[in-house]
Amino acid sequence: MAERSGVTRRAVLFLAAGAIASAAACPASAAYRPLAVRTVALDNLHTGERVKTAFWENGRYLPEALREIDWVLRDHRTDEVRAIDPDLLDLLWHLQQKLRARDAFQVISGYRSPATNAMLAATTDGVAQNSLHTRGMAIDIRVPGRSLVKVHRAALDLGLGGVGYYPRSDFVHVDVGRVRRW
Repeated sequence: MAERSGVTRRAVLFLAAGAIASAAACPASAAYRPLAVRTVALDNLHTGERVKTAFWENGRYLPEALREIDWVLRDHRTDEVRAIDPDLLDLLWHLQQKLRARDAFQVISGYRSPATNAMLAATTDGVAQNSLHTRGMAIDIRVPGRSLVKVHRAALDLGLGGVGYYPRSDFVHVDVGRVRRW
């Protein structure tokens, strides 16, 4: 005679019924709910301005928060404001998660007007004439408590755009253009 495992057909049916009842009481949207809020904290080192705000909530970007971020990331030389690409904010959020960073990103450069970018390209090495900074798609940052090497590596691991490493200038460049590195 075969040995019984101790699990009866009735027990299996009882467990299955419980699982079905549990699933009915807890809809799939509650069982798997993606993070409903994305926040970013930025510290503009040139203006001293800071912002910490939720920019995405319940599947949509928040216009008032985006305007506040646009202002803090404006061209500090001209006060010209341009809309920052929301994909760049998503990239920063993912980078913050990967680094488990709690402090604000220290911003060296956010948006740059075409005039500021042309001036910098003419006087500074490493500034592209058609920089994504002029389109609100790039940012140069440091992360307090994290080495540039770690920030650089984490940004590369994300694979969400361009990543530049500038140890002599003490920042990492990230952008939402095509994936590349330098």
